Order: sequence, then structure tokens, then C-alpha cells
Amino acid sequence: MQFFVGLGNPGAKYAQNRHNVGFMALDEIASAHGFSDWRAKFQGQVAEGVLGGEKVVLLKPETFMNNSGQSVGAAIRFFKVPPGDVVVFHDEIDLAPGKIRVKAGGGHAGHNGLRSLHAHIGADYRRVRIGVGHPGHKDRVPGYVLSDFSKSDQTWLDDVIRGIGEGAADLAKGDEGRFMNAIARRVAPARPSTGAKTGAKTAEKSKPKAAEAKVETDAPEEKSMLQKLMDKFS
Repeated sequence: MQFFVGLGNPGAKYAQNRHNVGFMALDEIASAHGFSDWRAKFQGQVAEGVLGGEKVVLLKPETFMNNSGQSVGAAIRFFKVPPGDVVVFHDEIDLAPGKIRVKAGGGHAGHNGLRSLHAHIGADYRRVRIGVGHPGHKDRVPGYVLSDFSKSDQTWLDDVIRGIGEGAADLAKGDEGRFMNAIARRVAPARPSTGAKTGAKTAEKSKPKAAEAKVETDAPEEKSMLQKLMDKFS
């Protein structure tokens, strides 16, 4: 069994916030793959279904972001799911809008939803980090993540969310590479061939680019201060 968690805040007031992109991802997965209706359980909303032959439970905690771990902890204890089989979808301000990273383990980097998960289930869960960009100064972060996506965000947001839905079965089977390719096909679709060229080089050019994503580990990276600054605003 796999356990997919989307982080966000409950209620219409928050539905389109950047902080709620985890809820958006789970709603798309449930809709695209014929999951059960959402029902109230474990201080959240739960839906069940099958992805890639794997039983998958979806959970949207309704404890508000800062207490997400209460809901997740209660649910995985009930289903007897180890943290390593939990995948958390969440917003990431340290990634440019539309960039995706799949990561196993690691710190919470100040994200209050992840901080709560660490406290209740430990750090050994997997994450799908969905880039929403950074407002430019740490004092502006709370207002930024609790504000709605802008109109200019809607195109990439729709592509990323649909790509997550299309790749969800591969993610459930543990194939992060194919999962990322599904997002890449949405974000950077292959150009149709003109038929003017043939051979391996043409085939390679017709492939969609990787969706600016990779599978990460919790190993520390050595970076210069300049690179860290560049990464922060990339």
C-alpha cells in the first residue's frame, strides 16, 4: 500500500493559495484515476483507489498546515503504513515556479507542514516538491504562500498538476523517472517532426526535455555562497 498526502489548508478561502498546491495535486490524482469519493476521517479527507496495481490511500489533512502531522500520524498508524511508503506533495519556495523535485528523507527547511510531519512520523517519507517561487525576502514568505496563484501562473500550474495525475501510477510503483517524464510531456511537449531530417539526432531532438527535476537524497551538497544565492532566486 502507498499513502499519498497533499498539504494545504481547508476551506474555500485557501483553495487557490500557493500553499494548497498539494491539495490540488491529490484532487487531480483522485479525479484522473477514479478514486472513491472523499470522506472525512483522521482529521482530514480520505479517498482510496488503485494506481499501477498498487492500493493507494490519499489524505488531505484538515488540521491546517501547521498541524498536518497529527492527521497523517493517525492515518498511517491505522493503516500500518511505514513512513517510507508515504509520499507528501507540497509547495516549495526554494524552487522556481513549475520546477519539481522528488526527494526521500531530509530536513523540513522551515516548511511548517513538513515540520509537523517530522514531529509525528519522522523524516523518512518521500516528497514531491512543487516549486512556487520565492517572494524575494523571508519576511514576505507567509503572505506569499497564503495568497492565490497569479493569472500568469495558471498555464504552468495546469500543466504540472495534470502531469502529476498522469504520472501518479509510476510514482506509486516507485518509478520516479517515468513520473517526471509524465510531467515533462505536459510542461515541455515534444515538437512534431517535419520529416526533413532522419536518424538518431532527429529522434533525440524530438524528445521532451526533463521537467527541471531530479530525485534527491538527504546527502549534503557543497555549494559556494554565490551558488546558494543564485539557487535561492532561480
